[in-house]
Amino acid sequence: MTARVLVVDDLEPNVKLLEAKLRAEYFDVLTAFSGKEAIARAKADQPDIILLDVMMPGMDGFEACRTIKNTPETSHIPIVMVTALDQQTDRVQGLSAGADDFLTKPVEDLALFARVRSLTRLKVMTDELRMRYATGRSLGVVDPTALMPDLEDGGPARVLVIDDQTGQAERIQQLLDPEKFETSAEIDPEIAIGRVKSGDFDLVIINMSMESMDPLRLSSTIRSFEETRMTPMLAIVRHGDARKLVRALDIGVNDYLTRPVDAHELSARVATQVRRKRYIDRLRCSFEASLEMAVTDQLTGLYNRRYLASHLSAMFDRAQWTGQPLSVMILDLDHFKAINDTYGHDAGDAVLQEFSDRIRASVRAIDLACRYGGEEFLVAMPDTDKKLASVVAERLREEVANRPVILNDGRDELVVTVSIGISSTEDNAAEDSAQKLIKRADEALYAAKAGGRNRVNQSKAA
Repeated sequence: MTARVLVVDDLEPNVKLLEAKLRAEYFDVLTAFSGKEAIARAKADQPDIILLDVMMPGMDGFEACRTIKNTPETSHIPIVMVTALDQQTDRVQGLSAGADDFLTKPVEDLALFARVRSLTRLKVMTDELRMRYATGRSLGVVDPTALMPDLEDGGPARVLVIDDQTGQAERIQQLLDPEKFETSAEIDPEIAIGRVKSGDFDLVIINMSMESMDPLRLSSTIRSFEETRMTPMLAIVRHGDARKLVRALDIGVNDYLTRPVDAHELSARVATQVRRKRYIDRLRCSFEASLEMAVTDQLTGLYNRRYLASHLSAMFDRAQWTGQPLSVMILDLDHFKAINDTYGHDAGDAVLQEFSDRIRASVRAIDLACRYGGEEFLVAMPDTDKKLASVVAERLREEVANRPVILNDGRDELVVTVSIGISSTEDNAAEDSAQKLIKRADEALYAAKAGGRNRVNQSKAA
């Protein structure tokens, strides 16, 4: 995964060295040489992650970090402090200022790149929620103060410690303030998996030195379940065990601590993860509750055309900015009028609902699925080229054609087919726009209909 990385250091040789290393790993690099410049660039360029030096003249890294994290436009951007400071008090001060990590020079490249990728994945997901929240605000159906209350509200955070060594688990529990954290422990990893799935924890702490189960396998399992996909995980690793740390970050662990565990650093890292989770939870809940009636189609539960008009433009702008392809497919049920005329509108509604369910099951969480009008639907797929979009469309077409819709409590089966047109920003159309993407997909759909229906057709490249 590539990312836009803002490197901040007052010494140009340090900036150039880190820039060269990052570019060699295919990261897009921005630079700043002071705390004030870093704040300005963070606002203007919205990088995916900031690598921030601490010891700079004027405004140091701690102050710059606090300012960035206390500014609404930039508070969601991950910050990693990369500095020569190596005292535990410096580390805790950086984490308390809002930094997501604090790395002491010289930094091992492998660990740094793994940390950048890990935080970038999290930011991509957060950006999608922020974009949907912003869309709701622009439509006037989301309360703009929904995220204003103190994110520490909500009572003590629920933390689960997974460690097959009882003494170590108890020590972690003792180090966390019981007024802020409601902490429990589990020594059996298999039981722990069930508890995480059903417990609605704010954070899971995993000992990477467990012997009763591979802790990497445990982390991967927790990340794979729908119920726990967004649950933050903090790993505790042995000092110098870079290989296991890199694997853990790649699997989806959010943060880490090295032994021996410092109480202040533990509290700071746990608090950071809890704040982020509650921020994301508020984004999601605010979006879902406020927009459900305003921007979803009541029959199918998919987004409606009103939401599409605003959100697709934002998706298109992001595609132009990142250089990643955006593909759009328009789907139309074949001979739908005949279904209504023959079986009645109740049967037609049942077909639309079933078809919507199949669309929902076929696309990703980051895709935008809408009822475009009548029996016509639209799916926008970010970071997806036409080849992959065609694979998804063909799979959906076959699923619809090969599995009849069941009507009248199982007494009737109705064979339905769908025609699909696909367009993409890869078409390289002159002065492209979101509306032109829709028009090209619609033209491809028309060609699929004219060609005999029940088929997928791609738009032509410019």
